[in-house]
Amino acid sequence: METETASRLLDPLNIATIVVFFTCWWGYSLYAQYNSKRKSCLVSVLHQFRLAWMSRLLRRDNRIADASVMANLERSSLFFASSSLLIIAGLFTAFNYSEKAVGIIADFYLLAPNSQQEWEMKVIMLIVIFVYAFFTFTWSVRQYNFCSVLVGSAPLATERGVDENERQSYATHMARVCSLAANQFNYGLRAYYFAMAFCGWFLGPYFCMASSLMVVLVLYRREFRSKTFKTLNRGLVVNNHAS
Repeated sequence: METETASRLLDPLNIATIVVFFTCWWGYSLYAQYNSKRKSCLVSVLHQFRLAWMSRLLRRDNRIADASVMANLERSSLFFASSSLLIIAGLFTAFNYSEKAVGIIADFYLLAPNSQQEWEMKVIMLIVIFVYAFFTFTWSVRQYNFCSVLVGSAPLATERGVDENERQSYATHMARVCSLAANQFNYGLRAYYFAMAFCGWFLGPYFCMASSLMVVLVLYRREFRSKTFKTLNRGLVVNNHAS
């Protein structure tokens, strides 16, 4: 029985599913990171907006609105970090009731029924994904905290002894830290997207592979081809002229 279970876990189709899933996830992450430095996309455009934001921040003494925006960004990461903990708790519950869950989902599995060991393996992998998401979102929160400190310690517009080059350098560093925090938030969101794709494996390996490819297409379109990106890109041109 144990030999049969092990052979099913090491089934070529299951191994192919894992390979396709992580290739889609990590492959797209590397692709997006590489191309964000070489062509215009949501990440690069938003970094330019953050740079413009921080440059303008240094020209005014009243920064209440800036602190409010920073707090809103931080709350978004906190929300998803908290949600990750709740999901992890739910997955541990599903792990404890694996025998009942296998019986329920067996009617929906189109290829072959899940064994209890298969179910537990998939739940553990989902837990790992959401643990990764939790740490990613909490790191994003910390980086937004760092950015808040930078905003609080930024030189005032009327402060003497600070030349324009120093102000621009400070604004560049603030924008960079803010973008790093936003990037971590994006990585966490991608983990959520691919976790949804991974859930297709409970119905069958082909569902998981198809869902993974679909997530890649959705992410690519949103980051490189979406109307939102094009609108922001046009707004960046207007913003540069206004500066």
